[in-house]
Amino acid sequence: MFGFGLPEMIVVLVIVLVVFGAGKLPEIGGAFGKSIRNFKKASEGKDEIEIKPKSDDSDKKS
Repeated sequence: MFGFGLPEMIVVLVIVLVVFGAGKLPEIGGAFGKSIRNFKKASEGKDEIEIKPKSDDSDKKS
């Protein structure tokens, strides 16, 4: 698509390591994964909010 091969990906990874440091990479990866997951949920087209009532057994005394 963009012509990214292995050498280009290595250069991008090195630049990311220099800019953010090795300690921040897990946090950045987690945030990136969450954003992709949220984008997939939002793109499913569910505009409605599903509301389920709490089933509280203490209220039902027989």
